[in-house]
Amino acid sequence: MTELKQKIFSGERSLFGSKDLKVTDCVFDHGESPLKESSNIELISSLFRWKYPLWYCRNIKATDCTWFEMARAGVWYTDDITVTNAVIQAPKNFRRSSGITLTDVAFTDAKETLWTCSGVKLKNVSVANGDYFAMNCSDMEVDGLTLDGNYSFDGVKRAVIRNSRLLTKDAFWNSEDITVYDSFISGEYLGWNSKNLTLVNCTIESLQGMCYIDNLVMKNCKLINTTLAFEYSSVDADITSKVESVFNPGSGTIRAAEIGELIIEKDKIDPLKTKILCSEIGATSDRPEWLR
Repeated sequence: MTELKQKIFSGERSLFGSKDLKVTDCVFDHGESPLKESSNIELISSLFRWKYPLWYCRNIKATDCTWFEMARAGVWYTDDITVTNAVIQAPKNFRRSSGITLTDVAFTDAKETLWTCSGVKLKNVSVANGDYFAMNCSDMEVDGLTLDGNYSFDGVKRAVIRNSRLLTKDAFWNSEDITVYDSFISGEYLGWNSKNLTLVNCTIESLQGMCYIDNLVMKNCKLINTTLAFEYSSVDADITSKVESVFNPGSGTIRAAEIGELIIEKDKIDPLKTKILCSEIGATSDRPEWLR
């Protein structure tokens, strides 16, 4: 393996099509696509300052590296990439790539990041400005994600998320086969139009959350300030706290410590399809507030 150390690269495709390189303490300055179509590259303590650094690449390992703001659209159409201990300022990173492992990575502007990728592993990753994070990804393993950004995980298939804190409205829309363990989720309209969403030991705050879901499972979960939950969802929910209001659940079983208001429109749903197991229901109604 050839080593390049403490060099500055500039100009279009400066290391185009490279193979079997170890790149240490180097700077990729102005010039697009410096490592396009490269393979078997190890990057250590190197800096990316310009656009499209890693496109159509294979077998990339990056440690202690930095993507600056103009290194946007940094990793596209790339397979088998591991990034450890990195700061990524640039948006629109990681698109249509596979075999991605990110550990101890901070995204400071993650708009439109991690789209249509497969085989994704995230460990101790922080995401700021992460609107539409991970859209249309598949086969994800996530542990210790901190996310601030709306519309996350839209269209994701087959994901397991653990020990995470997600501040995100419209999360998990149109998704399938998602399981979230031991996490905090705050955001309106959680999980709409999803299928097989399982939440275990989670704390959730949501307006009109967990609605329009086919097979929602909640185990030992706590709901804070959550209103108009479960509309038209098929649900098996074990809730250890008060739910502010439940609205038109489609079917299944809801077990809760307390329900502030249970709203059932008999002309919209069949109330016999849902079993409500709760010893303390503050009020019942046949119409939501906006129709009274």
